[in-house]
Amino acid sequence: MLRIHVSRLDLSRVRMATRPDALWETILSFHRIRDRRASTVFGKWRSESRARLNGEAQLLAAVVPPRGYFPDFLTPSQEGAEPFGLDVGMEALRDTPADRVHAELELLAAGRIRQRAGLSAGPRQGDPGAGRASAALPAALMEGRAEPLARLIGALRSYHRAAVEPYWPHIRASIEADRAVRGRALLDGGTDGLLAALPPMIRWRSPVLEADYPFDRDLHLDGRGLLLQPSFFCRGTPVVYRDPSLPPVLVYPVANPGAPVFAEPGPWLGRLVGHTRSAVLSSIGSGCTTSELARRAGVSLASASQHASVLREAGLVLTLRHGSSVLHTLTPLGGSLLRGGAPLALPGGA
Repeated sequence: MLRIHVSRLDLSRVRMATRPDALWETILSFHRIRDRRASTVFGKWRSESRARLNGEAQLLAAVVPPRGYFPDFLTPSQEGAEPFGLDVGMEALRDTPADRVHAELELLAAGRIRQRAGLSAGPRQGDPGAGRASAALPAALMEGRAEPLARLIGALRSYHRAAVEPYWPHIRASIEADRAVRGRALLDGGTDGLLAALPPMIRWRSPVLEADYPFDRDLHLDGRGLLLQPSFFCRGTPVVYRDPSLPPVLVYPVANPGAPVFAEPGPWLGRLVGHTRSAVLSSIGSGCTTSELARRAGVSLASASQHASVLREAGLVLTLRHGSSVLHTLTPLGGSLLRGGAPLALPGGA
């Protein structure tokens, strides 16, 4: 079990990430692409993504095992910063001090030794199946030279383009829908309400936030607060940094992620013609309940519900249950339609 100790000062410094983090999604998706669980959600995505890979998996498996610890430097963070886009994250990774890379790769090697010995694999989600690369790349990285790190960054970028970038609109829509639900909990019950509304594997028992975890660990925030980072590819248990000196981040699974798909328009766009439905779509904004939607759009409750249903069927709106109400949020396709067809920016320049 993971126990995060939250002081009163920490409570005032709990915050929600505003968007998905490109490197967290990339690394955690690499876990998902190698397992066989959750085939309903990830099965088609695995098949499509594996078909686009070109040798990146063997290189990445050298430093991202399927279970146990993987190095913290692969998902860089900094105090008070927003989640990283791909390019900014890659630059932060490239700037990792050589002594930190060396130390974290030594932890990775120690975890693999324990795993081969049949003992605990270590703190985070470790890979005996990476072949020669599992020894060659970490050893080269530990020497502190730029070329092996550039190879790793190149493999991460290529993998991201094959397995994450094509699905980014769906990933972002899922994170935004989760944020809308958590934001509603924050408005209704403050930070206590927000922490109590996290997914079921996380439990708020003030002043401790408990979570299902592969081993027993205590994390003291010590007044630094906590960044809540929803993740599409995080499954089962949340993830935190192994190094307690790093800015505290709790990466947790989004609720009801749905199978990742390409966000492409279809023939149903013809159903959207009409001023009222356009007004309903515009009124949803950053999220609202059906009654709030009716009030904003100036329509009856029944009409708001009917229009939201059509928009949901068209893939322009996501609807999640929040207590006794339902909460509607725009998908990237819905937002794109409101902007006249301009697509959402992909994470490389975020």
